[in-house]
Amino acid sequence: MNLKINGIDVCAPEGATVLDAAKIAGIEVPTLCYLKDINEIGACRICVVEVKGARSLVTACVYPAADGMEVFTNTPKVMQSRKKTLELILSAHNRKCLSCVRSGNCELQKLAHDYNIEDEGYYDGGKIPCDIDSSAAHMYRDNSKCILCRRCTAMCSKVQAVGVIGANERGFNTHIGSAFEKGLGETSCVNCGQCIAVCPVGALAEKDFTDDVFAEIADESKHVIVQTAPAVRAALGEEFGLPIGTDVEGKMAAALRRLGFNAVFDTDFTADLTIIEEAHEFLDRVKNGGKLPLITSCSPGWVKFCEHYFPEMIENLSSCKSPQQMFGAVAKTYYADKIGVKPEDMTVVSIMPCTAKKFENSRQEGVAGTSKDVDYALTTRELARMIKRAGINFNELPDEKFDEPLGISTGAGVIFGASGGVMEAALRTAVEELTGEPLKSLEFEDVRGVAGIKEASYSVAGLNVKVAVASGLANAKELLERVKSGEEYHFIEIMGCPGGCVNGGGQPQQPASVRNFTDLRAQRAKALYGNDAAKSVRKSHENPAVKELYADFLGEPGGHKAHQLLHTTYVKRKVNE
Repeated sequence: MNLKINGIDVCAPEGATVLDAAKIAGIEVPTLCYLKDINEIGACRICVVEVKGARSLVTACVYPAADGMEVFTNTPKVMQSRKKTLELILSAHNRKCLSCVRSGNCELQKLAHDYNIEDEGYYDGGKIPCDIDSSAAHMYRDNSKCILCRRCTAMCSKVQAVGVIGANERGFNTHIGSAFEKGLGETSCVNCGQCIAVCPVGALAEKDFTDDVFAEIADESKHVIVQTAPAVRAALGEEFGLPIGTDVEGKMAAALRRLGFNAVFDTDFTADLTIIEEAHEFLDRVKNGGKLPLITSCSPGWVKFCEHYFPEMIENLSSCKSPQQMFGAVAKTYYADKIGVKPEDMTVVSIMPCTAKKFENSRQEGVAGTSKDVDYALTTRELARMIKRAGINFNELPDEKFDEPLGISTGAGVIFGASGGVMEAALRTAVEELTGEPLKSLEFEDVRGVAGIKEASYSVAGLNVKVAVASGLANAKELLERVKSGEEYHFIEIMGCPGGCVNGGGQPQQPASVRNFTDLRAQRAKALYGNDAAKSVRKSHENPAVKELYADFLGEPGGHKAHQLLHTTYVKRKVNE
């Protein structure tokens, strides 16, 4: 289609909206409620434009572009309409911006600045009550800052197939909540944090434990160590203005040392450990008639979803703890003994792309000792806040390495953060175990990429191994329904968040202007696959530090001690429990 936007000739594909066409022309039309393919409702009216011949302003996000159309995005009429809409939104909004977690990274704040909205608007009146729901383990909701864009509800219902939040009541009393005004912690919320990831303002945020961690670091009686998940290094740089998909592993390690942690380790170490235990579990089930398909258990959002919505499939879950929990168990036993520190004097902090890790580290199932495996789980965003508060100039830091031995990892461990990465890492180990021969190629391309569901079959030692990968819980639901209807698989990887951990609910928040036209999942995953390709050791079972751990402490994979420390159990939960 050929059309004009602000006098510029634009060629747009069939099915494009005016918003899409404007983007092609290099013009950014502002939005608040719109999320591509998720929340296309044209409700906020911020994206209005003039179309020649139309009787009124139209919403660019849902208005179809047409051949010969003439569009104007910045006329006085358009600007005045957007400004008035912003003033109306702000009239009921809690404007305590200085203390808001999103200050400086708020889509509403940016628009208010761009359109010269004064602090005291023309429509000052009643304010939305500041009723904060902090009942969930991982987050809080402050409806006084909510603008009713419905992004969170669309994400929860359409993408995650959970649907525990929605719009309650009507008119001025409309607010986001759960059925019967239950606290989020009383529902079957799976703690994934995808609602937080798409919120344009400060109405939703993770529970922040940075002050607690600063206090632990300052306590001289504590030995405080930190582990960092693979996906964090692919996104942390965004908090400091670096391009999406920049691998900042070295600078991250340097920043953590300057924050004062006694040792800086890598969760990739226990990602490798997870693969060895999980591959052993898979081979044992295949050889001895165990429950198949085996389904991965490293995503706590997915695990809780399974417990609520597919409790009959709990036996299919791998009994392996997640790499986060395995790390805590190993740190407070093997490593604590190695350095002569009592487990009760050790604090284990994890940096995760995932808000569900805050729930996971509070679970009692499978805890090896008297204390939690992991004491504090912080998101990527929380780490960025700590670095900024400490005055560390992140972009000027040198690249440093992780400490040993729990900082030694392979390429298989780092790709855990991308959808398909756990499957690929497991196949690298399982195939060599089954065939007894080294792989000619370590890349399993069929399970890579951002597709919601991926399938592949591999002929290994006379066995046709059928695998599947799903990310995003709506896709997980679809895949599990296939399993229940009789479709056969041997091994399934499921990640709770779309695209895997690189797109976790605790990762840096990007505005809709970026999310709608940039595939965050693919760009962040690219950093992990590049990291993998650069490693000299790329198979989990060849990690020398993990080999030493088994030789000196754990014994055999799947053995008594390994099972005691590294495996867990699950709970059959009711929906809305």
